[in-house]
Amino acid sequence: MWGQGHFSKESVAESVSSSGVVKMDEDTHYNKVEDVVGSHVEDAVTFWAQNINRNKEIMTIGCSLSEVCPLANSVFGNLDPKKIYGGLFSEDKCWYRCKVLKIISDEKCLVRYIDYGNTEILNRSDIVEIPLELQFSSVAKKYRLWGLQIPSGQEVTQFDQGRTFLGSLIFEKEIKMRIKATYQDGTVIAQAEYGSVDIGEEVAKKGFAEKCKLTSTTNVCEEKKSDPGQFALRNLKSPIPLWGHRSNQSTFSRPKGRLSGRLALDLKNENDAGNHVTFPKESLAAGDFNLGSNVSLAKIKQDQKLIEENEKLKTEKDALFESYKALELKVEQTLQELQQEKAAAVDLTKHLESTLKTRVGTRMKNLAAKVEILKEIRRVSINVRFGNDLSDAIQVLDEGCFTTPASLNELEIIWAEYNQAQEKIQTCQNASEGNILIAQRNEVQQKLCMAVEVFILDVDELPLNKRLKTLQDLSTSLEAVYGQAKEGTNSEEILKEFYDWKCEKRQEFTNVRSETEASLKRLVAWFQRTLKVFDLSVEESLNSEDTISNIDEILEKTESSVCKELEVSLIEHGDADKEIILNTYSQVLQKIRSEERLIATVQSKYKDSVEFKKQITECLNKSPSVDHLLSIKKTLKSLKARLRWKLVERNNLEESDDHDGSEIEKIKQEITQLRNSVFQEIYHEREEYEKLNSLAQKWFPELPLLHPEIGLLKYMNSGGLFTMSLERDLLDAEPMKELSSKRPLVCSEVNGQTILLKGYSVDVDTEARAIQRAATYHRAWREAKEESGLLPLIFLFLCKSDPMAYLMVPYYPRANLSAIQASMPLTSEEALKVMRGVAQGLHTLHKADIIHGSLHQNNVFALNREQGIVGDFDFTKSVSQRASVNMVVGDLSLMSPELKMGKPASPSSDLYAYGCLLLWDDNVKSLLCSLIYSRSSMTAEQVLNAECFLIPKEKSIPNPEKDIEYTQYKKEEELKLENLDKYEEKTRNGEANFD
Repeated sequence: MWGQGHFSKESVAESVSSSGVVKMDEDTHYNKVEDVVGSHVEDAVTFWAQNINRNKEIMTIGCSLSEVCPLANSVFGNLDPKKIYGGLFSEDKCWYRCKVLKIISDEKCLVRYIDYGNTEILNRSDIVEIPLELQFSSVAKKYRLWGLQIPSGQEVTQFDQGRTFLGSLIFEKEIKMRIKATYQDGTVIAQAEYGSVDIGEEVAKKGFAEKCKLTSTTNVCEEKKSDPGQFALRNLKSPIPLWGHRSNQSTFSRPKGRLSGRLALDLKNENDAGNHVTFPKESLAAGDFNLGSNVSLAKIKQDQKLIEENEKLKTEKDALFESYKALELKVEQTLQELQQEKAAAVDLTKHLESTLKTRVGTRMKNLAAKVEILKEIRRVSINVRFGNDLSDAIQVLDEGCFTTPASLNELEIIWAEYNQAQEKIQTCQNASEGNILIAQRNEVQQKLCMAVEVFILDVDELPLNKRLKTLQDLSTSLEAVYGQAKEGTNSEEILKEFYDWKCEKRQEFTNVRSETEASLKRLVAWFQRTLKVFDLSVEESLNSEDTISNIDEILEKTESSVCKELEVSLIEHGDADKEIILNTYSQVLQKIRSEERLIATVQSKYKDSVEFKKQITECLNKSPSVDHLLSIKKTLKSLKARLRWKLVERNNLEESDDHDGSEIEKIKQEITQLRNSVFQEIYHEREEYEKLNSLAQKWFPELPLLHPEIGLLKYMNSGGLFTMSLERDLLDAEPMKELSSKRPLVCSEVNGQTILLKGYSVDVDTEARAIQRAATYHRAWREAKEESGLLPLIFLFLCKSDPMAYLMVPYYPRANLSAIQASMPLTSEEALKVMRGVAQGLHTLHKADIIHGSLHQNNVFALNREQGIVGDFDFTKSVSQRASVNMVVGDLSLMSPELKMGKPASPSSDLYAYGCLLLWDDNVKSLLCSLIYSRSSMTAEQVLNAECFLIPKEKSIPNPEKDIEYTQYKKEEELKLENLDKYEEKTRNGEANFD
């Protein structure tokens, strides 16, 4: 194992004394000299350093860690403070060996980089296990200056200054350590020298440390033991504060690459000469601190003063030398810059000489190119730049502005009066009073008919569709140019500001364009005069100086005018201009939207008026006829009588001793035909009820009052579910005792569909409430039907002989979750499809303010193993009565904790039961945890949008880069499931009744 030999040799030399200090072997270790390089400073007398002979070993450690650590596992569980780990240093993102000093939290630890000495707080994810071959002692050692200690009561500022001063003396410098003793914790007591400078005396001289009393036997400093972690947090990331004379301050606090010792020092001295605080041997030669005892105190002070003056002169000399070097460097740089300027001037001269030869041609060519661009711009419309499109839009809105027809206001007044009369009839329960209200309503109806006629004629003459198309096209074209409009108030001041701005811009542009045209005309005129100068056939004598001399002025003026027009045409508007244009665009769009809404209102009222006219024309001054409905009821009565007679006839034949099988079979066929005919007439009756219901809702609210015998009001209150024509004995029903032992439950077949008939005992009070609850459920289903996720209700009827209410629903044999999971459990894909449908059903109910309160595995159905629906509930019971029944799935109670505590049922308690039903599928455990622990903030709609329902499950391809994230995710999931198991134990509450 590499590295062990070297460190084991050092450890043999240590022996621990009872006082906590290790006494060194007098012959081999006392005053032993080590060459080290400082790597980290803790305080003014304590620092870490690396043996200079171990450079290659540090590089080898770094290379090994860079290969091993990225692939190693992050630490988990309890951390061993004696063990060596790999740590990811935050500043350079490199790996270094470290030991854990302190566990700060579940996620963070305080570590020390043992090969450098500095500390840092790391996340557990940045600490990894390293192999045994890297588990050996540290490269860096902790040293304390011999004979010194930190003064008691030292302030933090002075502490930081002392640490900074010691860092300037030892950091990344090769120093000699004369070992005096070793503490039990491995701290080496030594005298530190840099050249001839005693570093300890320099620290003490500055007042950052004080001499301590020496024992007569060991000559070791008896220092106060301080808590090793006292300044741990102060040493994190930047244990040595920044100071002015260091060129690379941040290096005092972190592992410095992979090099140290003499190599790093030599590089530093080459690159940063003059930046270190140095103590040359020459300046301290006369001041040998090991003076004999016969030297007088005055001589010592004199020598000390000479040393200080020598140091001062040396410092001044160094400063002057540095200034000389800086000036010399500046002179060289100035000479280089001068040479560069001379070369640039020569190049510029050559360039000017070459360009002057083609100056006229180049200038004319550039001008011609700009004129071509200007011609193209003038050919393109510039309406948008000056808001001409907005001006045109305003003109369109003003010229063809659609105003509200006068007949509409009168129609609105009469229509409100008509609606009020309808409401009075709807709430009336007395027939004689109702007749009076109907007569009053008919009078208003007559006035409304005339108002409708006038309004329809007025609207027919208006080009509404054409105007609407114009507005839509205008809106589309403006939005394509300006985008979405911002909200703003309607103000004519904005339009006035726009017109003023437009006129100003137009005038400015006109002036620029006129100036351009005038300049170009002058240039053309100059060319025409110039032709005569160079035409040898022209005998007229011309003054060439007057003709040619002003060309520079003409070209300059022409170029300026062309460029100015290009700038005005091409440069974008400023912020103020954009603000005016966008505000105007917003106003125009508001006007368009306002007129569109007005047209939509007129069209809607026109549609209502046409429908009203159609209905009233047919039934003016008379109510719609119910004769067809009565005819259907009469037919039904006849069919039911024949059906009963055939049933009696069949029973008599079956009870006789000598019955004829063929005759019985014939009667059975007749019974089936009659039963089908009865249900066909019942469906016809429902269609007729639906027509009358629509008329009563819209135009004739008096129908239930005028014809109480048809039961229209009860049909309307039940949402179209109730029927008075169906009776229990008309069905060939088979009892289903295995499904329920509490209420009559029979199975039958109607028109080829298997149905289930549920019987409920009712009285006068519960009958009305049951019909109301069933109607609310039925209306919620009818809004989405097959997409509702609910079990449909077919019919609701009352028994004439017994106080019973019967509910007819479709029958799905062995399709509930309990039966399916017992026989052939759903696969994960099937389960997700089914439970998504169940979530949709709960969403439909909750949106209609219905709480199910009775969700369990027997009341959830998986049709064809892929469509999940929620079953109905006992409509004779209230929500609290339904929710009080404790159902269980497996060992888990479906009753939520708040229900057990007596709180009322809520959508949250439905979602709790839904979450418990998800327990059979591992793929939805994450959603389940949210349903159980975060129900107060969860809704059925959020469940519908859960990831497991939206994204199809596919086999994933392994990705090594995501192993760490996946491990963390698995830990979180295992913790959630562990909490879930504990929660399940708390919620178990015995067996439940599956009714």
